[in-house]
Amino acid sequence: MDNVQEEEEEVQQEGEARDWEYKSNRQTEGRNCPLLLPSKRQELIENRCTDDDDDDYHQASTRSAVFNLSTTIVGAGIMALPATIKVLGLPLGLVAILLAGILSENSIQALLRYSRPCNATSYGALMANAFGEVGRIVLQLCIIINNFGSLIVYIIIIGDVMSGTVGPGQHHTGVLEEWAGGRTWWNERVFVLFTTTVIILLPLCSLKHIDSLKWTSALSFVLALVFAVITVGITSWKLAARQIEWPRLTPNVHDQASFWHLFTVVPILVTAYFCHHNVHPIANELELSTEPSDMKMRKVVRECLILCTSIYFCTGLFAYLLFGEATSDDVLANFDANLGIPFSHTLTLLVRASYAVHIMLVFPLLHFSLRLNVDGLLFPKAAALVHDNLRFALITGFLVFLIFFGSTLVPNIWVAFEYTGATVGVCLAFIFPGLIMLKDKPGMATVRDKWEAWVMVILAMLSSVTVIATNLLTS
Repeated sequence: MDNVQEEEEEVQQEGEARDWEYKSNRQTEGRNCPLLLPSKRQELIENRCTDDDDDDYHQASTRSAVFNLSTTIVGAGIMALPATIKVLGLPLGLVAILLAGILSENSIQALLRYSRPCNATSYGALMANAFGEVGRIVLQLCIIINNFGSLIVYIIIIGDVMSGTVGPGQHHTGVLEEWAGGRTWWNERVFVLFTTTVIILLPLCSLKHIDSLKWTSALSFVLALVFAVITVGITSWKLAARQIEWPRLTPNVHDQASFWHLFTVVPILVTAYFCHHNVHPIANELELSTEPSDMKMRKVVRECLILCTSIYFCTGLFAYLLFGEATSDDVLANFDANLGIPFSHTLTLLVRASYAVHIMLVFPLLHFSLRLNVDGLLFPKAAALVHDNLRFALITGFLVFLIFFGSTLVPNIWVAFEYTGATVGVCLAFIFPGLIMLKDKPGMATVRDKWEAWVMVILAMLSSVTVIATNLLTS
């Protein structure tokens, strides 16, 4: 019993020492790490370096951290997973979703393990420790490109749902088009997106603290669950009524071009699980406990990825079963027709509207990270962004409207996913974590770690080159 008590005391002392190191490290590192999201707690530490004014701060529980990280993951990527299964066939598609989740979990765990020896409290700080300031700048550029592309996808989905979309030989009706009984000036795509940007997205992005979005984030995750549950329910009803055709089990490969087309699903899978830039900020809120925060965060990451993989499995499987070979790149567009079930119109309207609102509420979360990294690159020595109202307003407005104009130039979400996911996405999710393990500055990598890092980097690079080459040759 004495040995057990001594071990518990050692763990507690280690946790307290680790948390003190994290806090003291933020004082010198916070200003130069724009990947740290500006929560009230972090602002107090970075700018006042004192705990005297922490009365309004509430530490995050493990369950809260799981919820926040899950909200970061479940965004627009889920909409393209049914199309991914259509490309690969049902068994291989489900295996690919599971494999992507496992690889993502390994890369995130590597970031957390290597953050502890160097006291890195952000992804950028970890890259700076391994590769210097050049590494930090490259990472920030990748975050900017990835988030910018993802936010363009968000607006495209909003436009598809509200105003409809036109595919090869088909037209999917939007929610507003159905309400109006046809096309009018106020349900045209550009007008709807501009109005949504000005009235909803810009005000949400103008909030300076991410704490202010906690209730909208909670609502957005619930709406994502509503989408998954309704999709499973509709498909289950049609399966029971024997109205579902037998799905294709193998990839549709009939020539060389169709074979290389299979690799275009890689960026979709990478984007679906990408949350690496928000792992450290969430871990920082788990401090002041008897267990080191990085150890708690490892458990959070595992629980979160199990939850998200389950949602992805259900959505991808049941949506593909429901629509089969007619599955669109953005599966929400398929919910514009009569599905042949009771209350079909009400359910399909609820599915589309709920997920459109979900996307609107997730949009400002991704915008926070984008804005901080843009500010960190343009004004590295300026005062904190939250204290400069003019700079904050100009950067926020410029980015929001630049994303809006970008969405009018990209034809569909598959194209956006392919180019951002195949380039910066694979770098952030797999190549950079693998390079950090290979650099092994703390000298803690095992032989297995080295092999995993090489496999991660080589597979990511080969997939990226293949996808880019395929897109260029077929465009």
